[in-house]
Amino acid sequence: MKTPLILAVMLLGLTACNKPSSPTSAAAGSSPAKSSDPVQQKLQDYSGSGATDCGRLDVRASSDQFKTAGDCAMQASQGKHAFLVVYTMPGMSVGVAGDSSGKLYTAQSQGSGAVTAGDCPSQLRVASSGRVTCFAPGDMGSMSGSHTAGSVPSGAANPHSNPHAASPPK
Repeated sequence: MKTPLILAVMLLGLTACNKPSSPTSAAAGSSPAKSSDPVQQKLQDYSGSGATDCGRLDVRASSDQFKTAGDCAMQASQGKHAFLVVYTMPGMSVGVAGDSSGKLYTAQSQGSGAVTAGDCPSQLRVASSGRVTCFAPGDMGSMSGSHTAGSVPSGAANPHSNPHAASPPK
């Protein structure tokens, strides 16, 4: 009687120790659940119910976590498998999704929570910050041709720049 109980407690303890401590809301490779975040919800709408959730990363995520999410999104996109990835920063969320036909989408919200979303203007790439993006360098502020549920203030900061990176010499 004691042996099965002890084994059950040990198994439960090992399972709890293997729980990921990442800032993502879903493990890479899992199917996304309904989200209360409007950016993530919009990207889920674009990518579809069978999409791979490459993660939701906080600005404080490690470079390994950014690399894992980036590899997930790039591989899914290259294989024309639906995916989504979301990055959260103070006052802003931004993300990219792809559907099973290979079409790419982006969504972002700032401050008020209004979502700006639409087709990606460029190829999927990994920015210098380690985040996946479909904007050409320096092009984040213009989401021309997007389906706007809100507006992005002019002069908005590029969420793909790395504020901790050293500035290039002048």
